[in-house]
Amino acid sequence: MKKEIQRLINDAIKSTFGIDFDLEKIKIDYTPEGMGDFSANVALLLAKQVGKSPMEVAEKLADFFRRPTSKISVDVGRLQIEKVEVAKPGFLNFYLADKLLPYMVVKINKEKEKYGNSDLGQGKKVHLDFVSANPTGPVHVGNARGGPLGDTLANVFQKAGYEPFREYYVNDAGNQVEILGHSILGDEKAEYGGDYVADIKNQIGHTIPFAKGKSLTNIKNKDATNVGAEGVKIVLDKIIKPSMEKFGIKFDNYFSEKELQESGKVDEVINLLKKKNLVYEKEGALWFKSTEFGDDKDRVVVKSDGQKTYFGSDIAYHKEKLDRGFDKMIDIWGADHHGEVARTKGALEALGYKDKLEIILTQFVRVLKDGKEMKMSKRAGTYVNIDDLIDEAGKDATRFFFLMHSADTHMNFDLDLAKERSEKNPVYYVQYAHARISSILRKANDLPTFNVGTLPALNVKERVLIFELLKFPDLVEEISQNYAVHHLPQYAMGLADKFHNFYEECRVIDESDLELTAARLEIVKAAQIVLAETLRLMGISAPTRM
Repeated sequence: MKKEIQRLINDAIKSTFGIDFDLEKIKIDYTPEGMGDFSANVALLLAKQVGKSPMEVAEKLADFFRRPTSKISVDVGRLQIEKVEVAKPGFLNFYLADKLLPYMVVKINKEKEKYGNSDLGQGKKVHLDFVSANPTGPVHVGNARGGPLGDTLANVFQKAGYEPFREYYVNDAGNQVEILGHSILGDEKAEYGGDYVADIKNQIGHTIPFAKGKSLTNIKNKDATNVGAEGVKIVLDKIIKPSMEKFGIKFDNYFSEKELQESGKVDEVINLLKKKNLVYEKEGALWFKSTEFGDDKDRVVVKSDGQKTYFGSDIAYHKEKLDRGFDKMIDIWGADHHGEVARTKGALEALGYKDKLEIILTQFVRVLKDGKEMKMSKRAGTYVNIDDLIDEAGKDATRFFFLMHSADTHMNFDLDLAKERSEKNPVYYVQYAHARISSILRKANDLPTFNVGTLPALNVKERVLIFELLKFPDLVEEISQNYAVHHLPQYAMGLADKFHNFYEECRVIDESDLELTAARLEIVKAAQIVLAETLRLMGISAPTRM
């Protein structure tokens, strides 16, 4: 609805001042309760251009909307402004016509889960790379934080008309594979600890092809890379993939760095950079001129021993994604990768792909139990792994709590709160609203027929709840553009709160007033649709009983 307000304001500007104005500069906000429904700052932006004060501009624009001919007829999916007020220092406050709202409720119930769908994305293909933890051990809570973020973003993209693709980049090449091998062998070069390492050793046993019947204890250090490669397969198939499934994340593909290197595509992209004179040799290594693209120093792409660096592979991986036909790439990394942002974007710019990549950095997570930071997992060896957290709190609470906070902020995961079955627990509060709605609808076996034309005047709680439902399509489109998925759980909590308030004040099923009962049941059904769809986008269940 914000876009319709923008278009109406644009029409007013053209009619009143005879000029075109950039729609994207017109900021539309929701107003505090009692001060209208939408607020626009356009008069403050337009004042200098037309040579008038912001209040004068606002009054002239408000006059345009006050003309009877400027109103739009009430129709499903259309907008009608009841009145426009001017507020200092030059804001326009818009009030929607109350008679429009019942029609919007009918629209929601007609469209069901398709409510909020749009063609904004026009079928553009978006590649999302997230989690992608090294396949050398369990996924810890730091890496896992990007899981619900990427998965929810993909759901939002799909609802907004894009074609999302979820991918896990498997770093199965490089030094960490050899280190895993040494750790499995238990020699002096071992670095990884935890019960899972012993489990891998037991699973490999005497069956690895290169061992030729030897015991692992007799395998020489030079075979550590092969041992590590076998270990990586086990970690990926027996630990990481089951963890992602438990977390409710289904990746479209697991992409192998090793296979990328073996395909020759890393060499191809390095040769492209050579042709552009963007790499040079120094100390036997090959360096990319990343300082030319905003990095603080140049970066090695091929080591002096001929081994490709992770950065070299990463450049090739991003080009490979674009070669697959993706229009946009979004990488979700941990905050410890902040130093790689400039060099990666710079390399893509060097290849002619400026602005094709967005990188979201997630900050650190502390898990608190009994008010204290939760100790490391014995199975993981050095950190709290995501399986432990899900086992304790459940998938729904884990995802909801991770999504509640903006990715760029540190977060404390309160395990005691996540497990609490009370209104203090936000996910419980939201899910209970859905279960309460389901209970109401079960009691209304024979729903009275709803006649939108005979709906009594809305009371405050009804109006507030309906208007909250109308925010959902705008929210979906906005998140598809700004990636701020933390607004979804915030919206879910706000919607649940407004429903609970409505329920406490408004008797839904009243056999003495069937028209009012029919109208309120229609509102309740619409609330269920929007709340369930909000939860679905977050990958969280919508229980019908609690």
